[in-house]
Amino acid sequence: MNTIARQSLLTTLFAYMGVVVGYFNVLWLLPYALEPEQVGLFKTIQDLAILLVPFAQLGVGNGITRFFPLVDGSKFPFLTQTLVVGIIGFTLLAAVFWGFKDSIISLFAQNSPEVNDYLLVALLITLFSLLSTILESFCRSYLKVAIPSFIRDVLLRLLMALLVLGYLFDLYSFHQLMWGLGLVYFLALVATLTYMVKRNLFKLTLDWKNLDRKFQSSFLNYSLITLLGTAGALLIMKIDSLMVSSMIGLDANAVYIIGFSIAVVIEMPRRAISQVIMPVISEKFAANQLPDIHQIYKKVAVNQLLICLLVFLLIWVNIDNLYHFVPNRDIYQAGKWVVFLIGLGKITDALFSVNSEIIVFSKYYLFNITATVIMCVAVVFLNSWLIPIWGIEGAALASLIAMLLYNAIKFVYIKVRLGFNPFTVALFKILAIGLASWTVARFLLPSPDSVIFDVVIKSTVLVCCFGIGAKLWAVSPESEYWIREKIAPILQKFNKP
Repeated sequence: MNTIARQSLLTTLFAYMGVVVGYFNVLWLLPYALEPEQVGLFKTIQDLAILLVPFAQLGVGNGITRFFPLVDGSKFPFLTQTLVVGIIGFTLLAAVFWGFKDSIISLFAQNSPEVNDYLLVALLITLFSLLSTILESFCRSYLKVAIPSFIRDVLLRLLMALLVLGYLFDLYSFHQLMWGLGLVYFLALVATLTYMVKRNLFKLTLDWKNLDRKFQSSFLNYSLITLLGTAGALLIMKIDSLMVSSMIGLDANAVYIIGFSIAVVIEMPRRAISQVIMPVISEKFAANQLPDIHQIYKKVAVNQLLICLLVFLLIWVNIDNLYHFVPNRDIYQAGKWVVFLIGLGKITDALFSVNSEIIVFSKYYLFNITATVIMCVAVVFLNSWLIPIWGIEGAALASLIAMLLYNAIKFVYIKVRLGFNPFTVALFKILAIGLASWTVARFLLPSPDSVIFDVVIKSTVLVCCFGIGAKLWAVSPESEYWIREKIAPILQKFNKP
């Protein structure tokens, strides 16, 4: 577990470093350097590409994690085979995408016609992201998640910042900036590949004799089935942005994206924990250690909610202060309630623990088809219904409802099939502590004229109240012990004469 804890800590650290860079990019650099319509176009192309990745990947990312323990001695043939499957998947996707090009163009023609000029850029980003995701899945299976996380969360965003800064200083046109997006994702792919080569984790070979036909069939069947689950989760996250661009316009999507980007930081701890815990759950299922998985289910729920709720409360108590630093804030502050609704959706994900991971690596992974089909229909329907009524807030509400339904369906299925339940008294204690802490920081403190001072005061009081409440109510003794264990050596150094 030391390796898992160290990788989890580094992954979380890099995730938050990426948040700092991402916040700079989305909350300051993009609104400062680009017009709202350009911001909307810049992000819409990326969202479209990311939405296409799981379809091009054919689900092999989850397949790698599940089947990796079964290919001892044939790791590199397995790697080569998955890359070949990924390339085939991308070729098929590109053919379908181009075959339905006219239909895709018609979606954006009325309100966001500029999107249609850069559909090829979206395909390039899809290809490079697809290959990066496959390589990252292999790193994760080796429990080497920290550096790939740094590349994805930090390096990619730094390259994005440099790309936009080049446009800001008139080094190239906006058209060239958009094509530069493909180059940025290519460089991130090269960085991941370089890391794997240096750590002896990458080698191409066509010697597949140990990967018999039965294994290949099982791997491909599993990957194709879990494809729908992965695609459904991304659809819930990205379809709202694309539908806002299609139904309202790129400027509205820019406002929506700024709000969404503020809220998405809430899921960073959950994502980091998930990356580290996925191979552990896979191994536990392989060894049929169901009681251990149940304990993981409950403990992860507590620790995810503890961290994610604190982040959400810090954001919401300082929401007006956060928008104060956004260039052209009079335009972008209209997305304030997007932050709240999307934030609640992320808290829902944390509350229901690792339900997706448990289903994916259990023998009941076929259920992903049912859950995903239901949610895909629901999320499109909800957005189509709510966006015309409430605009960008309608899109955010649609995402919240979809995430709640998606998690509730998976929770009920896991409860019925495996008897697992992530809900404990500790979760309700955390929610009560969070509400009380936010109330104190929001309503019982004066509001100084200095924005920075206001952020410091509110954040400090909220964290102290939250921490004291968690300590007194002993919501997570395991986390408390870990913190004391890490802080003690530091305090000893300061106490030395």
